[in-house]
Amino acid sequence: MMPVSRRDRSMQASIIVNPTSGPWDVQRELPAVRDHLERHGWQVTMHRTSQAGEATELARRARAEKKNAVFVVGGDGTINEVVNGLAGSDVALGVLPGGTGNVWAKELGLPTRSPLHWMPLVESIKALVPGSIRRIDLGQANGRYFLQWVGIGLDAEVTYAMEPRTRRQRRLGALAYIVAGVTTAATMAGIRTRITIDEERIYRRTILIVISNSQLYGGKVRIATDARLDDGLLDVDIFSGTGFGSAMRAALGIIARLHTRDPRHSFYRGRTIQIESRKPMAVHVDGEPFGTTPVECRVVPQALSVVIPRHVRPELFTQSLAQ
Repeated sequence: MMPVSRRDRSMQASIIVNPTSGPWDVQRELPAVRDHLERHGWQVTMHRTSQAGEATELARRARAEKKNAVFVVGGDGTINEVVNGLAGSDVALGVLPGGTGNVWAKELGLPTRSPLHWMPLVESIKALVPGSIRRIDLGQANGRYFLQWVGIGLDAEVTYAMEPRTRRQRRLGALAYIVAGVTTAATMAGIRTRITIDEERIYRRTILIVISNSQLYGGKVRIATDARLDDGLLDVDIFSGTGFGSAMRAALGIIARLHTRDPRHSFYRGRTIQIESRKPMAVHVDGEPFGTTPVECRVVPQALSVVIPRHVRPELFTQSLAQ
């Protein structure tokens, strides 16, 4: 692993800020974030996004300018945009949690805004620098890269119900998702689905399918408990059933971390996953709406460099953190 802080030569970084992604104003923390990087030998340029897709273009510009890293201030959707600009390059991704869910930041053990953490961006940059850079896998869904997961069915319907997110919804955070989830579950019906994982075909009437590159799901639950960021595989969780009862059983099982005991839950692992359904099912990629089925996902091994803190959970990787 390469260290993030190197005083022997200047490192080049871009900071991409989505000023509207979270429930609070991130602007007041940015000077301290920049100062910390500069004191550790980084030359910094800062950009603010004003429209969807702009973070991808800014990441591509950083790649063309041969920056060493891009630090993102935003939520998981903004992170996904940057991932799609950096995938396949040597430019490292660093994340500062400025969104609502901040699932990737939580996966790495970074502090997110709470009564105990009033300056999460500053705390996070101090955890990442000094830290290290590590190569990880990405997933790809119908050509779009994803860092964390693809959801099909129930959770994607909830994602659509939450868009566009109002400032009130962002402030309510998880509560807004719970309300949308119950409302959505009331209208859910299982859909006949053909799932092809590598060469194996599986037929189910499904409520929810989650295809994971990482472990954490929805901020607090590790739905794919054995997923590794560098194992060259995607984890597939399938929840079968019909109607409101099945949808609530799946959702509550995930929240209570009992889904692995549910007989209507099945788990697989593979390199390519195809989802076809009799009726269109909603799809999201890293928490952002992404059309409907059919969808084809594949793993792209060692596709992205990420900045990780010193004390990241070793269970996220197959290879030792000392390597």
